[in-house]
Amino acid sequence: MAIEIERKFLLANDGWRAGVERSESMAQGYLVDAQALRAGLAHASVRVRVAGARAWLNIKAATLAIARAEFEYPVPLDEAKAMLATLCNGVLEKTRHYVRIDGTLFEVDEFAGDNAGLVVAEVELPTVDAPFPRPPWLGREVSALVRYYNVNLIAHPYRQWSPAERVAEDAAC
Repeated sequence: MAIEIERKFLLANDGWRAGVERSESMAQGYLVDAQALRAGLAHASVRVRVAGARAWLNIKAATLAIARAEFEYPVPLDEAKAMLATLCNGVLEKTRHYVRIDGTLFEVDEFAGDNAGLVVAEVELPTVDAPFPRPPWLGREVSALVRYYNVNLIAHPYRQWSPAERVAEDAAC
């Protein structure tokens, strides 16, 4: 079974921008979404993602953990676009920036549309307790906060969060 070990962080400042190696726009939607997960009707989120000329399906276990089962499969671009247009309950758009610090790759997601203003950094690790660099721009960890999971950002976008929700999330970090 494929396991993804990923930690997610808010950003303390824009210092990461100076280290961007490359960036790409992405669109993703969920075939099994947050509503199905909350209702207990599914054990995994299933999303379709398009980035440039590439497209793939991603299946990720619906568990609240840093390490989760994850599977990815390429799909034809035209089919992925059709799925986004007809089978998904909303599409999340973001620009993913790739920033390498001391050999460790951070993926900084800068969200657009209803999630504009939200910027998070993710780092994939070989083990749950693996050390990794902590650049000054890396802020509070939100790995265990479901509000920041992409699947939930379609159902409850960042722009709809109240100031109290944002403060409560920050305080929980």
